[in-house]
Amino acid sequence: MTPASILEAPEVAPPVVELIYEDGIPMESHQARKQMSLLILLTHQLMAARGCEDYFAGGNMFLYFSVEQARRRDYRGPDYFAVLDVDGRRSRKAWVVWEEDGRCPNVIVELLSETTREMDLGVKKRIYETVLRTPEYYCFDGERGELIGWRLMGGTYRAIEPGAAGRLDSEQLGVRLGLWHGEVEREDGVWLRFYDHEGHLLPTPEEAAASLVEAERQRADAAQQRADAEQQRADAERARADRLFARLRALGHDPESGTD
Repeated sequence: MTPASILEAPEVAPPVVELIYEDGIPMESHQARKQMSLLILLTHQLMAARGCEDYFAGGNMFLYFSVEQARRRDYRGPDYFAVLDVDGRRSRKAWVVWEEDGRCPNVIVELLSETTREMDLGVKKRIYETVLRTPEYYCFDGERGELIGWRLMGGTYRAIEPGAAGRLDSEQLGVRLGLWHGEVEREDGVWLRFYDHEGHLLPTPEEAAASLVEAERQRADAAQQRADAEQQRADAERARADRLFARLRALGHDPESGTD
């Protein structure tokens, strides 16, 4: 696993600068908000399954990497990002690199739209590649069903070649990122999801609970089917015995008394 980049700390503490945490601009769409929340939720699910607490997953929050950038207020944060091997229990309003021992995201995902595509594939990509040196960067367009990604190799982003079903391997998260068509928060569409290397979809807690309920229902149905089959066998055996007794009686035998 390639470690997240660590920006060089200044020789002196950075001067006091006012950090803003919201710019009053809403997200592009409800689908974008749901997708961002889904990725964060899946990251929590993934790390919980591994018993890992040393990570941070965020989205639609500012990422400050220099005092000058903070002063200019000219940069919005990624739609989704994950930082590994950090204290994940501490609440943060923004990711402030100089307050995180220089730590930058391991993985960034931007949600492309007509209004953000140029910025996400241009300015932001260059910042992630040359300034933050983020090991993996992905762009997802739900409207077009498009997923592209890059991995930092030798200081330069190289395109990640799609695998089965067009999924992209994330060495950082240890999963495959791929498209999934279904319903999220009552909205049908194409969503970015996590898959394991065998191609199984990483479920949300709700999906996992529903799967357990369905598995229990199937077990109950199977048990009922076995009970019904056993009852049918018992009924068939009783009917066979009744027919045998009837034939014996017709021949003048009394099977119950054991006398002729």
